[in-house]
Amino acid sequence: MKNVLLPTDFSENSLNAIKYALRLFEETACNFYLLHVIKSSAIGINDSPYLVSTAQIEDVYTQTAKARLRDTLNHISTKLSTSKKHKFYTVTDHNFLVESIRQQVSEKKINMIVMGTKGATGLKKIIVGSNTGDVITKVHCNTLVVPENAKFKTLKEVAFPTDFSMLYNINILQPVVNITEKHGAAIRILNISKKDAVLNNDQNKNKELLEDYFSNLDHSFHFLTNKKVEDAVQCFVESRNIDMIVMVAKNLNYFQHILFHSKIEKISYHTDVPFLVLH
Repeated sequence: MKNVLLPTDFSENSLNAIKYALRLFEETACNFYLLHVIKSSAIGINDSPYLVSTAQIEDVYTQTAKARLRDTLNHISTKLSTSKKHKFYTVTDHNFLVESIRQQVSEKKINMIVMGTKGATGLKKIIVGSNTGDVITKVHCNTLVVPENAKFKTLKEVAFPTDFSMLYNINILQPVVNITEKHGAAIRILNISKKDAVLNNDQNKNKELLEDYFSNLDHSFHFLTNKKVEDAVQCFVESRNIDMIVMVAKNLNYFQHILFHSKIEKISYHTDVPFLVLH
């Protein structure tokens, strides 16, 4: 039984992520935990014309959140999910988002977090919103980031960008194997270098280990040269019609370029293609 955490703020983006998760794990036995975190900053007695306690105000916010979670759960059970393999639970919490998610990951033995993101907004044009960015960098749990325009379709091509600098633990890569096997998808291992560089001995060994590990899957290696990693990824996503991008969080060189750069003029994958971040 897989345990999946679905943080929600009741926005269209979070509902879109829930829809994607339900389709992705349609044939998998799952416990889905819908989590709404009430920010402490949202609760303030100055907003009330009456002298009431913080506890009373917290109770009002909690009851409202629980009611909205029940509405969301009803919407899911009546319109989105028909699988008998799925069980749903609701959780409300007063905390900072990252701390709350950490707690739920530990208590519920969460295997994966699925979060929605609106993509680049505001003056800084950040690819991944601050909340989602905090979760995927500060919570040590595999996280699927579902952009605003991503709609589930049968997975055929999964991109795995790597510079072969890391010796990947087999357990870290297991979710990739599970997803590709379940959906009959091919994994495309992508290496991008700033110049036409030759792999050193360590990189070649790590490449050989990946080739051995994925030997039973439909897989291939692809080598691109581009000064900008994000531009190369965009080109690859478009040319191969990639359905999902998988990255390992510790592979900072690629991870930061692909998810946290600020040059978005020609980058569209951040609004269309889900990212699976492995820890």
